[in-house]
Amino acid sequence: MMGWLIFVGIVLLCAVLLWRMRFPRKLWTIPATALMLGAAGYAWQGSPGLRGHPVAADEKAGDIDADLVALRDALFGRFTLDFAYFTAADGMTRAGSPRGAVNVMVGAVRKAPNDAPLWTNLGLKLAEHDGNQISPAARFAFERGIALWPQHPGTHFFYGLAHVREGKFEEARPLWAKAVELTPANASYRNELLVRLFLLDRLLEARAAQERGATPTPAPTPAPSPRP
Repeated sequence: MMGWLIFVGIVLLCAVLLWRMRFPRKLWTIPATALMLGAAGYAWQGSPGLRGHPVAADEKAGDIDADLVALRDALFGRFTLDFAYFTAADGMTRAGSPRGAVNVMVGAVRKAPNDAPLWTNLGLKLAEHDGNQISPAARFAFERGIALWPQHPGTHFFYGLAHVREGKFEEARPLWAKAVELTPANASYRNELLVRLFLLDRLLEARAAQERGATPTPAPTPAPSPRP
C-alpha cells in the first residue's frame, strides 16, 4: 500500500511541475504514458501489496548519460511514443533494474514491431543488461532497427555505441562513419557525431601505434666467432 501512495504522490508532483512549466496540455498524454508504464513495471516487478521493510538491493542503481539522452532525443525526436518508452526504460535503469528496462522495450516492440528506434533501444538495453556485451538477442534487435531505417543515422550510431562499450572499437568505427555519412549537413547533432568519430579515430590510431611500438625488433644474428 505504501508503494502505491508514493506513486500517487509522484503523479501529483509531476502534474504540478507540468502545470508550472506550462507544458502543452495536448501533450500531457506522453508523460502520462511514461508514468503508467512505470506503474505497470512496478506492479509486475515489485510487490505493491506488501508492507515496506528494508532489504538488501540485488542490483545497484544505474547511471544514465544525460548527453546521450539529449543526442537520442535529437536523433529520434521527443514527444513521441518512442520518447515515452525511452523515458520509462531509463527510469528502470536508474532504479537498478536492467531487466525491467528490457521488459519495457520488449513490450514496446511488441506493440510497434516496425518502429526502428524502439528496436534500437531494445538492443541497447539488452546489451546493458548483459554487462555491455552484445548478445545474439541484442545483435538481432540492432540489426532489425537498421533494416527498418537503413538511411537513418541513429540506428547505426547506437549499434556502434554498443560496440564501443564492449571495447570492440574496430567494429564500431564503420557504424559511426555510416552515421555521419547519413547525417544531413545542417542537422543539429552532426557536430556531436563528428566529434565522437574523431575521438574514436584517435583512439584507434593510438592503439595501432602502441601495438607497433610493442612489437619486439628481431635481434641481429651474431657473427660466427673465428676459430682459433
